[in-house]
Amino acid sequence: MTNVAILGAGNIARQMAKTLRLMKARGDKVELYAVGSRDKARAEAFAQAELAEVEELVKAYGSYGELLRDDGVDLVYIATPHSHHGEQIEQCVTHGKAVLCEKAFTATAAQAERALALAKEKGVLVTEAIWTRYVPMRRMLDELLASGAIGTPRVLTANLGYTIYDKERIRRPELAGGALLDVGVYVLNFAAMVFGTQVERMESSVRLMDTGVDMQESITLHYPDGRMAELMATAACNTSRRCWIYGDQGCAEVDNVNNPRRITLYANANDPASVTRVIDAPPQLTGYEYEVLACRDALKKKALSCEAMPHEEIMRLMHAMDEIREKIGLAYPCETEDGKTEEKN
Repeated sequence: MTNVAILGAGNIARQMAKTLRLMKARGDKVELYAVGSRDKARAEAFAQAELAEVEELVKAYGSYGELLRDDGVDLVYIATPHSHHGEQIEQCVTHGKAVLCEKAFTATAAQAERALALAKEKGVLVTEAIWTRYVPMRRMLDELLASGAIGTPRVLTANLGYTIYDKERIRRPELAGGALLDVGVYVLNFAAMVFGTQVERMESSVRLMDTGVDMQESITLHYPDGRMAELMATAACNTSRRCWIYGDQGCAEVDNVNNPRRITLYANANDPASVTRVIDAPPQLTGYEYEVLACRDALKKKALSCEAMPHEEIMRLMHAMDEIREKIGLAYPCETEDGKTEEKN
């Protein structure tokens, strides 16, 4: 049994808790073991909510350090604001705990580099919970494009947006808020999954909130062979969340870059009636189960990373987001010269 602890007690943490319950029920040999928060009452309320679902003990800790000293913890899922990720990954690794950290992996590339170097030194598994990297539809899309179903892919467009500009974690610079680390990371990852990592040039245009963080951005990626990806991320409104991949013999529509469930192939991008094939993803529990399974299997192999999200790719995308922020002069208060966060947990 792989015992999973959750750092944080917000909405995404509750979604992971639900996932772990469902996984255990179907026999996946993973279990929600504990939850930790800097507020003991909040941790206890979270644990009690889980007890209402299953008649088993979920430990509640009022400090992260206390949770990390529990020898029963095998894997820690970090579900806190971006600003805290780097420091918390280091704390977990120092205590010998494997880490599955929510996207964005850290606030900055410097923090990511420091955390991954420590994980390598200590021999501890660390990976990023960017769930689209782990879902079956990723492999299905790879195989589809490799088969020549749309000929040679030339252009990709993808958008992701939610009306979340009023949420504290988005508005506050000290939490490394903004659209880029929250939703922009998804479209950047999707482009990387389809077109690869050899980006020749990146251009971006950004609009800021009154707090100084990014409200929305348009990002254009240029590839050495002439391919282009046009990406849009926003915290200002809901968008279609779709990705279109245009080839010289057709195109593919992916229904949701945040949780792809269907791919529709067209012989002609200009003709909605020219559908040639529809591919649906297999049933899922919540979608989060695939990243947990990847960690469970990596722990069995004593691997330091998950194949679906190599450390090199984590770093490349963190550098890309740093580059976008640097162009607009956006620096987070949690940044320091050595890449650590100012706030201890």
